Parts: sequence; C-alpha cells; structure tokens
Amino acid sequence: MAGWNADTAAGPMGAGTVTLVEGSSFCISLPNGDIHAELPHGVFVQDTRILSGWSLTINGQPLESLTAETKEPYRAMFVGRVPRRDGYADSTLIVERLREVGAGIQERVTVRNYSTIPAECVIAMTVEADFADLFEVKEARIQRRWDETRQVDGDALTIHAAWQDVRKGVAISGPGADITTEAITFTISVPPHGRWSTVLTVVPSTAGATPTTAFVHADGDGLSPRDRRRQEWVRKIPVLQIGNRSIERTLRRSYDDLGALRIEDPNHPDRVVVAAGAPWFMTLFGRDSLWASEMALPVDPSLALGTLQTLADRQGTVVDPISEEEPGKILHEVRLDVSSGLSLGGKSTYYGSVDATPLFVMVLGSVSRWGFAKNTIAALLPHADRALDWIRDYGDRDGDGFVEYERLNPQGLINQGWKDSWDGINFADGRLAEPPIALCEVQAYVYTAYQARAWMAYDAGDAVLGDELAERAAQLKKQFNEQFWIPERGYYAVALDGEKRQVDACASNMGHCLWLGLIDEDKAPQMAARLMSPEMFSGWGVRTLASDMGAYNPASYHNGSVWPHDNALIVAGLLRYGFIAEAQRIATALLEAAEYSEGRLPELFCGFSRDELGAPVPYPTACSPQAWAATTPILLVTSLMRYDTHVSRGGFWLDPVLPESYGDVHITNAPLAGGRITIDITNSVPSVEGLPEGVVFRRGHRPWFAELVEQANWRRKT
Repeated sequence: MAGWNADTAAGPMGAGTVTLVEGSSFCISLPNGDIHAELPHGVFVQDTRILSGWSLTINGQPLESLTAETKEPYRAMFVGRVPRRDGYADSTLIVERLREVGAGIQERVTVRNYSTIPAECVIAMTVEADFADLFEVKEARIQRRWDETRQVDGDALTIHAAWQDVRKGVAISGPGADITTEAITFTISVPPHGRWSTVLTVVPSTAGATPTTAFVHADGDGLSPRDRRRQEWVRKIPVLQIGNRSIERTLRRSYDDLGALRIEDPNHPDRVVVAAGAPWFMTLFGRDSLWASEMALPVDPSLALGTLQTLADRQGTVVDPISEEEPGKILHEVRLDVSSGLSLGGKSTYYGSVDATPLFVMVLGSVSRWGFAKNTIAALLPHADRALDWIRDYGDRDGDGFVEYERLNPQGLINQGWKDSWDGINFADGRLAEPPIALCEVQAYVYTAYQARAWMAYDAGDAVLGDELAERAAQLKKQFNEQFWIPERGYYAVALDGEKRQVDACASNMGHCLWLGLIDEDKAPQMAARLMSPEMFSGWGVRTLASDMGAYNPASYHNGSVWPHDNALIVAGLLRYGFIAEAQRIATALLEAAEYSEGRLPELFCGFSRDELGAPVPYPTACSPQAWAATTPILLVTSLMRYDTHVSRGGFWLDPVLPESYGDVHITNAPLAGGRITIDITNSVPSVEGLPEGVVFRRGHRPWFAELVEQANWRRKT
C-alpha cells in the first residue's frame, strides 16, 4: 500500500512551492511558475500528471521570481523578471503569469517593457508530459514509461501516450506561436513602456474537444466555469463579520478552500462531497471527508449529506483481503488513474480504515439534526445498520467489545486510524504497538454511533433496536473507562495492543473521546490538565505526542506535531466538559498560528515550543489546502459560540463563550432547515432572526444523543 507504511512520504517540492486546486484537479509549481519533472510538480487531472514540465524562458533565460500571489484557490499570479546579461542588477522586463486550474490549466503570459527602447524577445515554453499516476510522483518512483508521439496541428501541440492497452493524451494550444514538438515559441518585439500578452491552454485531449472551451463560460460574461462555481458557492454559504479582522480573514479563507475542495460524484452530479486535500489527496476519503463535512455543518450541511450518500453507494459488500473490503465497511479512499490500483491492493477503492465505518453512523446522526427530509435520512438508515453489523462482525473480531484493526495483506496500511503513519502508535518508551490495535478514539466513534442510531430508532418508535444499542453504548463506556484509564498517570492509553496491554503513550487521541462523551466525569480534570501541560501544549496547539514520550519528535508526521483538526476536536471536547479557559487558549493559539500562513491553516505543523521559536514551524510536506484543516477554524469558532441545532426537537442553541479579543460577531445567510438565519453576538449576548417555524432559540448546550437516549429510556420506564 503506497502511503505511510515505510519511507514513502512525499519528497520535498522546492522552496516557495505554489499549489492551486479545483475539485479533483491541482497544479504544483515553483514560485516563478515553472514545473519541473524531477520534483513532485505538475498539473494533475483525475490522479494523472498530464503536465510534468512547463518552463518559460525569455531569450534563453529562466525567470527570477519576484512574487506569487494566490487570488483564489484555483488561480494565482506569478510575477518575475528576466535577468540582464550586461551586469546591471535591475531588469526592465517584467513577466506576469496568471494561471487558472480547471480540467487542466490556462495561463495568460504578459511581458511588460519598462525600458525606453523596444525589447526583442524570444519567448519559449518547453513542455513535458509523462502521464505518471499520483502515487508515482508523490513517492518519486516513476518507472513506467509510456510510448509517446507528438503532433503539431496549427496552433496546438498534442501529445499522445500508450501503455499496454491504456491511451492518454494532452493538448496544448498557443495561438500565434511557432509550435514544434518540443516547445511553444513566440518571437516578438515589446515597445517601450508597452506590453505583450498571450494565452496558453493545457487540457487532456479528447476527441472533438478544443482546449480553450474548458476555460470559457458559455454566457461569454468573462467568468470561467471556476469563477461561476465559486459565485454559486459564495451565494449559499454564510456571510460573516467579526470584530477581530484576522480571525475573519482566516474564516473567509476556510470558506474559499472548502469551496475549492468540493468534488462531484461522477454518478450523481448533484451530490457534492469533500476531497481530503491538496496536493496528494484530491479524492474521496472516508475518514477525512466525513470529518470535514461534520465540521462544516454550520456552513453547508449538504456536504455531509452528499458525502454520506456517496460513501453509502460504495459501502463494502464482500470479503476481499486484497482491498480489505468487508460487508458494511466504509471505504478509506478512491483513486482514479489506471495504475493506482497497483497501490491500492489491485483495486481503485481501498477499505483499510478502522474509523470510517463508525464515523459514517455518527455523521448520519449529526445530519439527521439539521432539518433534511425524513425520507432522505430514512434512505441511509439501512446503510447505517450494515455499518453497525460490520462493527459487531468484523470490527470487533475477538468479541471483547472493542473495535480493533490489523491489516489483511502485506501491502495494506499498517496503522488504520487517523494516525496512519507506520510508526504512529507507540508505547511511552517508544516501542511500536503490535496489532490487533484498539485505538481509544475509535471506541469513542463507536460509542457515538451506537447513541446516534439508538436515538433515531427511539424517534421512529423502534424501542427494541433503541434499547439494544443504548445497552451496547453503556457497556462500551464502562469497559473503556476501566481498561484504557491509567490512574497513576492521569490520562488514557492511546490504545490496547494485540495482547490487550495498555499502549501507554500520552497522545492527543484521547481528546476526541472528550468531545464524544466517552470520558467519565471524575477523570476529565486530570485528562484536561495533561492536555494543557507543557509536554502536550506547544503554545500553538496540543501535540500529537507528549514531549516526554520515547518516540517524540517535533518534526515528525504523527509523533509530536500539531494537527489543527485534532486540536479543534479537543477544543470541542474541553467545552463539553466545562473547561472553557483551556478551550479558549487552544483555539486562540491556532487562530494566531493561521496569521503566519495568510489565514490558511495547513494539514499540520511542527511541535516546537512557542517559547523556543516565535512562529509555527511548517511541516515540509503538509497538505495545503486540506479539508479538515480548512474546516478547523469553523469548528473552533462555532464551538466557542456553542452553536448547534436539532430541528426535529424544535431547538437552535447558542450560548457563546468567545474570548473578548474576538470581538462581536454578525452572521447572515446561515443555512438551517432549508432556510436562512441571521446571528448577532454583541458584548457576548446572542440573538437570532429568521428561525424556521417550530424552531426556538435556546441558551445552553444542545442535548447530546446520550442525554436523549437516557430521556427516552426514562419515559418508557415511567
């Protein structure tokens, strides 16, 4: 399995790398706009690198980068200059490259001459296309060679490639250029204080298609399909104003990135799901897509519904050790390219995830609260029940009440929770845990899945199913607190190993258990204190592993780094148990960290102490934008607003504990039960307008599923 089993992490992409993304397409380049085949650069469409080399020279000189500015997640401006050959420092030739990503790229190249004499220029763009699949590029292991032919036809160069019985192609257009099989060249004279411009377009070649049509909207209004899609997104999501402008910018950036990471189910174009992240995970992932859509519910609840529906269609039906498919299991990831199956156990869909299946049921419970039609939710209940069957029949293989994982083939992922690096689960002394491994947070997901489905059963009048699942949940909570708690250390084991020993490392995973209510009340204070200890809290966020553990490394992927989404779940958990000051401290630290990356939180950053280094240290190969990092600011702020709903229960809850430094909050166009509401928080006092009929504004917290299940049981017994 390509991924995190050994030394298969992505290689360095080069300083100042710029990543653009739109749906399942993305582009990685140097800050001068060039793409180098020897680096993990390129233009990728449906997991295939259709462009591996894209280098611009003027009079034989590559461009010196001045700046690269991302305008939208799918569009950037690269500004450079042409170095002089006469020894003078300042160049009079400035080059702008305005690039947009869609089903390929379109690039407007503009040369500006700031001299008093004409500039004679030979502008050449060299082109390479290796059609490598994403895994080959990511891991620098490109071995397959395609049989390539190149054809020039007027203003276009087409590259065709064949490998076995597979055919691919890419078309590059350059109106007015001198096109050869190797390069697109313009010989021009730029007048004094004048400019020259052209447009180049690169798209996969298909019969009868012209490259430029992919970047022109049929209405001729000057907007590209990406612009139009972004406008539609902006119209449907909340409009916000926050007194703290830095936090407002971060949230707006989150909205933009989330919009760009949306992809359509090819079998159901009306369904929109969330891709996991750029550059390497621009596809449907079970765990990532579920978490991101859960965290984004207040922005667009339809993302969670589309994700559930799409995952339900691909739910496991057979036992297949190669792909790790099992009946009822929810997939880990989907890949699209021809050879990606070689990296995923021979199939394009891989199921090696222990947590996606209970998360599916948990997110369905959340979606059921947001006011969708009853028949829409009812259509997903059989899939939820099949997921619960998987938990019983396959997830808990030894019948001890806990869900464990162990890969089913030597190519599968070694670790199958969210910390899926090969060394991500270890003991306090640094020894690796041996499977089957029962992760603490997975038990919390299973617990919530039982509670959510029990409530939906009670709500539908199915007391038998409700009682059965409520009992399972209660038993799991009791067992968990008995077997995972380490009293002498004041925290929970990250896991139980194959011999049911406590994997005693102090890790952030236990914070997920706080949010989902699996933690006994009397143990929560010690656990919260440990999360906020200097060993765990770096000053920018809670580390994945405490600094006094044997495997700690602040620059590792999972053993001491800081993951924003992980911290957002911890913040929500601290608030659930009443640790308001601690939650505020973590949330504020993360939002301050975003200021160092123009408002965009990356997938992760290094775990160095804020006292030691005054800025968060980037992790070299972190995804950015990444779905659950993009939704982190949303969950942080809505958690501190204590913003939630349960439409069928007739309630909308808001009880803010926002720090004073955040300022007042004004939100319009917020979705709720098919309508739009307006929220104001002034001097910490909330008000709401436009609630749907039958929904009442309430202070306090929205009743947890555990509380609703308990109430249902009490009513039946009295």
